[in-house]
Amino acid sequence: MDCIHVSGIRAYGYTGYLAEEQVLGQWFEVDVKLWLDISTAGKTDAIEDTLDYRSVINLVKQMITTCKFSLIERLITAIADAILQECDRVTQVQVILSKPAAPIPDFGGRISLEVTKSRD
Repeated sequence: MDCIHVSGIRAYGYTGYLAEEQVLGQWFEVDVKLWLDISTAGKTDAIEDTLDYRSVINLVKQMITTCKFSLIERLITAIADAILQECDRVTQVQVILSKPAAPIPDFGGRISLEVTKSRD
């Protein structure tokens, strides 16, 4: 199956376990991998025969900016579910969500979660 990779989707959101995270917010970064058949678009050169990935970028940004969950596990699941619901052509999606600046003392790394979901 063919894949479209979209990486580096950044948005500011208010998901987090700590009260400060839900009030002050923080940056999130998302990468998605979308499985779909692009063979028709490969022949027709028509965007209507594939997935317009701008819609996925906008969907991910909207989810990050409007959803307010305690856990990033809930946010990443909501993003994957929304992509499968909104994008009929996508048969499977992989979402990697990162918190580049986790509020953990003496930790300068990033926290990332990965979820892969298929259409039932």
